[in-house]
Amino acid sequence: MRRDVDFDAEGVTLRGWLYTPEPTKDPVPGVVMAHGFSAVKEMYLDRYAEVFTAAGLATLVFDNRNFGASDGEPRYEIDPWQQVRDYRHAITWLCRQPGINRERIGVWGSSYSGGHALVLGAIDRRIKCVVSQVPLVSGSRNLARLVRADMAAVLRAQFDADREARYTGAAPAMIPVITSEANGVAALPTADSWQWFTETAKTRAPSWRNQVTLRTVEMLGEYEPGSYIDRISPTPLLMLIADSDHLAVADEAFAAYNRALEPKRLVILKGGHFDAYVEAFEQTSGAARDWFVEHLTS
Repeated sequence: MRRDVDFDAEGVTLRGWLYTPEPTKDPVPGVVMAHGFSAVKEMYLDRYAEVFTAAGLATLVFDNRNFGASDGEPRYEIDPWQQVRDYRHAITWLCRQPGINRERIGVWGSSYSGGHALVLGAIDRRIKCVVSQVPLVSGSRNLARLVRADMAAVLRAQFDADREARYTGAAPAMIPVITSEANGVAALPTADSWQWFTETAKTRAPSWRNQVTLRTVEMLGEYEPGSYIDRISPTPLLMLIADSDHLAVADEAFAAYNRALEPKRLVILKGGHFDAYVEAFEQTSGAARDWFVEHLTS
């Protein structure tokens, strides 16, 4: 069963869906999940939640603040640390719901939120199981791979100008998430990003908008979730990495996995970043489901 829910996160209302399995006499484990960079919950998270719930797990799916159905200002701004805190508010809310076993909570993240899952597993011991799918590991190194060298100085000047303008009360500068131009300026300037977001917004998520604040990109470059990975243990960690991922680059993710301590498991996907949601969905959802069932229900 799915129902619309909302909860408070530091005075901002976040909205999502709570999936619950068939009632049992005992409280059930729970999983908390949110999407990656600029994406909204309709972009396949419902399919993952259905798989998890069919296995007996309550699943809370929510839109990140400033996006989708959730409140928050400025719209279309991504502060990764605020999103980490919002995950923790979501966990608190879920733990307070009737029928939830608060001692058996898992967290799932993908892409940008895959990085959040690494941080959360390290800092929040209420979490008993972590799934990190095609994760961002290093914002600075990832951004250096995505942004042309001649644009780096231009972006830095724009960041500084935007900071000063916002200080005087101006509206935030904006930048597209994706672009169809080979040398176009965007936060995610790859051809597969353009294809996936464009097609998925058209078929599943008409509320998605192709924009984020310029400061979002600056904060992306400052975020280093992989630095937390060796602190996740003894919480079990599952990482799913696409071997041809050039958005959340695969070599960074493999190197991070090697730094993680046991217990851990690696699933390697054939294909690129966005194949995790579509072509490899059965593999990614099944591996995550089995990991949660193993560590939250046994």
